[in-house]
Amino acid sequence: MLQHIRENLTGTFALVILGVIGFSFIFFGLNYSFIGSTYAAKVDGEEVSPGAFEARYRDAIQANPQLASADGPLRDQIRRQLLDQLIVDQLIENYLNDRGYRISDEQVMRRIQETPDFQQNGVFDMETYRLTIAAQGRTPTDYEALLRRSMRQEQLQLAIAATALVTPAEYRRYLNLFAEQRVVTVASIAEDDVAATIAITDDMITAYYEDNPTLYQLPESADIEYIELRRDEVAEQVEVSEDEIRALYDGSRDRYLQDEQRQARHILVLFGDDEATAEATANEIRARVDAGESFEELAAELSADTLTAQQGGDFGPQSRDWFEPELASEIFSMNAGELAGPVRSQFGFHVLRLDQVLEPGPLPYDQVRAELLGELRENEADALYLDLERRVSDAMFDLSDMQAIGETVGLEVKTIAGFTRAGGGEIGNNQAAIDAVFDELVLTGGQISEIVELDANSAVVFKVAQYNEPVRQPLADVRDQVEAALRSQQAETIMVDRAEQMLAAVNGGEDFGVAADAAGMNLAEPQLVGRADQTIDQSLLFEVFAAGKPTPESPVVGRVRNLQGGYSVYSLDAVLPGRPESIPLSQRDQGKLQLAQQSGFGDLQAFVKSLYDEADIVINEDVVTAGGLF
Repeated sequence: MLQHIRENLTGTFALVILGVIGFSFIFFGLNYSFIGSTYAAKVDGEEVSPGAFEARYRDAIQANPQLASADGPLRDQIRRQLLDQLIVDQLIENYLNDRGYRISDEQVMRRIQETPDFQQNGVFDMETYRLTIAAQGRTPTDYEALLRRSMRQEQLQLAIAATALVTPAEYRRYLNLFAEQRVVTVASIAEDDVAATIAITDDMITAYYEDNPTLYQLPESADIEYIELRRDEVAEQVEVSEDEIRALYDGSRDRYLQDEQRQARHILVLFGDDEATAEATANEIRARVDAGESFEELAAELSADTLTAQQGGDFGPQSRDWFEPELASEIFSMNAGELAGPVRSQFGFHVLRLDQVLEPGPLPYDQVRAELLGELRENEADALYLDLERRVSDAMFDLSDMQAIGETVGLEVKTIAGFTRAGGGEIGNNQAAIDAVFDELVLTGGQISEIVELDANSAVVFKVAQYNEPVRQPLADVRDQVEAALRSQQAETIMVDRAEQMLAAVNGGEDFGVAADAAGMNLAEPQLVGRADQTIDQSLLFEVFAAGKPTPESPVVGRVRNLQGGYSVYSLDAVLPGRPESIPLSQRDQGKLQLAQQSGFGDLQAFVKSLYDEADIVINEDVVTAGGLF
């Protein structure tokens, strides 16, 4: 639950886009096993709809396809966690509504204009804004509503974080630790240092190979034949006539009923730094239009909306909810041919002209033709694909030879050699395919598999041509690997022995340098290191800063395995506290902010958990445990 809080309360644009993606699935691909259920959960009387829940589940599967294979208790657990996320969202919304958290139109517009995704060369660009949100299937009105919601959640986060305190003592302690330095002397040994002392004989290689019978195994595998059915290849065969498209349009006009639309043009003057200047400029443009200058030419020359400026300011036919509220009110009160403005919106001032009023009714044929064509092609492809599956199934019933089946249905028989339980070839690691091939009746029983759905657009039939049992590689083939393993083992033993020898000598009172020389370790000069030092092995650095403080009479010594292999013996000789004044002011400020954020986020977690514990939450178990989407 609390992980989702972190994801849901940071990154405004990412939040809104995530909401956009989720919304697009609310009405599609729903699970109908819970028809009649009006809610997935109730949070203090507010309902979380089954559609919103299934949309979140589908989003999770799209982001992590492996979740689709979860079943039974694991699947239910995943769905409960996702519903828990939605419950947390609703808890936060309820709290914000009760406390009157509000975001003004000016705040929303400022956030939009400051969003880098909507800028060109660091400046807000209307065309980029519209194209970006249109790519997510959103209108400006929809996007701004989602943004307003996420900004309200930010208010809560900032309000709680603002109460987090970092005391001067805590802050100075942090700075002292951050800038702390330690004096350390290191003696190291690497595998190359002991390579000359290692001797590997043939008898040792043979003994190691025989003593480790489970090593150097080639896994079981199968040489397979398969026939693949692909929906995209079937779709290429589909041809649709104009008469078919027209007939579908005539028979389904009710699907394309539209509200009243209006086709208007505008010339936009952004606020910039001075709203009064922007309004004066808009009035000058209106005067030029009134004086007879071409609206289209002025829009192309002067409008800040570069997307519509290329079309003479033309918005194209749009319904009321497509426009910002201020523009919608004006445009839908005008008559065709009228001028209006300047009209103030959240972005600037608009000079408007209404060109056409489109009455409610079905969309024109030309506007929906492409959609109808796609629908007919998809339906025909579905029918052909199902027919192909049926023909393959019939052929499998009558024939046992893959080549004969392929010739009967007109599909190529492909092969993969050495297909293992990890997959292989063009099939990759598809688990459904692996399960089918390694079914005992298929693997060793000579049977052809059932038709296996690899994904929504392809299916495969398998037959094992040859089963290859697990076999151990001959010693001659792996001799170099065995020798390398023995050398590594011996080197490890020698390095550990020498490091332990040196450590014992130092602990016994011998000088660090003398002990290093006697153990054959490479001694380095004492060095001063900081917590972020990248010049020494990071495992060694971690151990040095994890060690307790030494005294002048008693340094702290220890042994550590290095990240790159080899070992180091270290002597921590002194600890120098950090001096806050040596840290640049910007870094000090950043450190204080990070401490406050950490404290604030902990407070936020506790706060949301308290909301959760105190809320009246009802979960619809029928929805949680309902059958899968697919």
